[in-house]
Amino acid sequence: MTNSAPWMTRLGLQHPLIQAPMAGTSTPQLAAAVSNVGALGSVGIGAYGLEQAHQHIAQTQALSSRALNVNLFCHQQPTADAQREAAWLHYLAPEFARFGAQPPAGLRCIYESALGNTALQAMVLQLRPAVVSFHFGLPEQSFIDALRASGIVTLACATSLAEARQIEQAGVDVIVAQGMEAGGHRGAFVPETDLLLGTMALVRLLARECSLPVVAAGGIMDGNGIAAALQLGACAVQMGTAFILCPESAASPAYRAELQSEKALHTGITPAISGRPARGMFNRLHQLGLDYGQPLPAYPMVYDAGKALHQAASAQGSSDYAAHWAGQGAALARAMPAAELVHTLAQELAQALKSPTV
Repeated sequence: MTNSAPWMTRLGLQHPLIQAPMAGTSTPQLAAAVSNVGALGSVGIGAYGLEQAHQHIAQTQALSSRALNVNLFCHQQPTADAQREAAWLHYLAPEFARFGAQPPAGLRCIYESALGNTALQAMVLQLRPAVVSFHFGLPEQSFIDALRASGIVTLACATSLAEARQIEQAGVDVIVAQGMEAGGHRGAFVPETDLLLGTMALVRLLARECSLPVVAAGGIMDGNGIAAALQLGACAVQMGTAFILCPESAASPAYRAELQSEKALHTGITPAISGRPARGMFNRLHQLGLDYGQPLPAYPMVYDAGKALHQAASAQGSSDYAAHWAGQGAALARAMPAAELVHTLAQELAQALKSPTV
């Protein structure tokens, strides 16, 4: 399972495979295990404060001397809307009451963006991971330029041709083409204008229209899926849901159990968990969002309420409000150590490429 894309050769990758960053689910142990067997392990630090993010990256670097991808959220700062926030909290109050809890008095912006975040940017430049990737948009041009001047490979997520062209113009090295099959939050720059393109259509479009190498992401779960993406012009794939059942991930027992149940066949996209559309296994918050019928507060403000509700419920043994993100291929997930999964995918890909049907 080899690929000759120059950026991959530069990083010493033996497999055209990136383990998706999955903020909150990826761990230093998962990323290091993937990197140590020749694929690209990733850590997502968008949900962490500066000190925890530093620890996360440094711990991963201590576990592996191979290339590491550090993923940054580049969302716009939310605009506070007291009326929307109060209305959403009022709507959720009966759900909190089911567990003897009160909703928070207000909603906080719990995740900082990398945009304009000079302390975060300086920390990343100091630790110098081999790869830095961007989600929800792009940071300032000066930061992109500083990363590249430091010899760091840059990736950015695109969900449309327009976003891919912005990535090209910014001088980023690689485009991650993320289709609507993907689990969790897709990297749309402006979610309200998301075209919801599927992975294969998006990969083929970007491979034809863009000069940058393209990585396919969304719904890819096995070697046959990797082979299909490569045939359509991708140089590699990014897989997230496939790694959730690895023992090295931070997925909870309830998360793992759902992913190995009938629930894995029923994923849906909802903004009601975080304020941005994201795909996960259908739960109570999905239904509440469908029934709400009013504009939600901004991302990540909604997340503050969702996390508080999940905390109240989980204290009483309920995971009805958990953010169990999963892509459309969730039912194909396999429980095995990360290194074994990479080797299995390599074998499947080699076999698929030999098959006359691919």
